[in-house]
Amino acid sequence: MSTIAFQTLPFGAEAAKRLARGLGLACDEIALHRFPDGELRVTVAPAADTTILYAALDQPNDKLIALLFAAEALRRGGARRLVLVAPYLCYMRQDTAFHAGEAISQRTIGTLLAKVVDRVVTVDAHLHRVSDIGAVFPGIEAENLSAMPAIAKALAQAGVDPATIVIGPDAESEPWVRDLAGRLGLQHTVARKIRHGDRSVEIVLDDAALLAGRPALMIDDIVSSGTTLMVAAKTLKAAGASAVDSVVTHALFPPPMIAAFTEAGIRSVRSSDSVPHPTNAIALDEILAASLAREHNPTSPPETTT
Repeated sequence: MSTIAFQTLPFGAEAAKRLARGLGLACDEIALHRFPDGELRVTVAPAADTTILYAALDQPNDKLIALLFAAEALRRGGARRLVLVAPYLCYMRQDTAFHAGEAISQRTIGTLLAKVVDRVVTVDAHLHRVSDIGAVFPGIEAENLSAMPAIAKALAQAGVDPATIVIGPDAESEPWVRDLAGRLGLQHTVARKIRHGDRSVEIVLDDAALLAGRPALMIDDIVSSGTTLMVAAKTLKAAGASAVDSVVTHALFPPPMIAAFTEAGIRSVRSSDSVPHPTNAIALDEILAASLAREHNPTSPPETTT
C-alpha cells in the first residue's frame, strides 16, 4: 500500500498545517540552517511514496534553493511522487522579453520545477500570454486554481452591501471580477490601467457614474508596490464611491503600506493566505484540499472547484 506525507518549508507553516489537518495528514516542518556565508542546509522528515511539499513562494530566491534541496532529499529518501503546493507561484509575471536581453523568468522557473516535482498546484498564477498553466510546466501535471470561490464565501459570510460594485483595475482582472460578482449577485465593471512605470499608473473609469453613492470593492490578483491600488482608490472616491474596500489573492506589499492605503481612502484590505501577511482574512484550505484529495486515491478523477 502506498503512503502519503505532508511537509512544509518554514514559511506559511500555519496555513500548511491547517491544510494538512483538513486532509487528515500530519505536517512536518522542514528545517533550514543558514551558514555564516549564507549557504543553506535543508533537513526533511522521512519521505513517503507520495509527499506533498508546501511552499509559500513570496520573497522567493532563498526559498527556491531550499525547495530544490528539499526535493533532492525527499527523492533520495524514497519519495516516488512529489506534489508541490505553492499557493503563490513566483516569477510568473515575466512571461516574455519586454526589452532586449531580458530573461524570461516564467519559462526558466517552470522548466526548473518540472524537473524536480511531478505535480504543481497553485492559485491565481499570473498568466497573461499563456492560456494554460500546463505550458509553463512541461511534462508534469499542473493546476491553476481560482481563489474566487474562497473569496466569495468569505465575503458572503462577512456580509456585503447589495449596492456594491465589484471593480477590477484593468482588463486582465475581468475574469475574476465577473466571476466574483456573479457569485455574490453584484454589478461589476473594469477600469483601464495606463502604466507609465513600475510606480506610476493612471486608472480610467469608462462608466464613472455607476460608482456614484455606492460602495466599491476592488479585486486584484497581486498587490506588490500598491501603486495601482492607491491610484484606483483615489479615482473611485473622486467618482463618488461611498466607500472603497479591496480584496487581493496575493498580498506581496510591505505591511507598513497598509497605512498608506488608508490615507488613499481604502477602508479595508483583505487577502488570501497564499502568503503570510497581516491582511490575511481568506483561507484557501477548501479549494486546495479539493484539488489534493485525489492524492489519497489516485484512481479518482481530478477535483474541480466551482
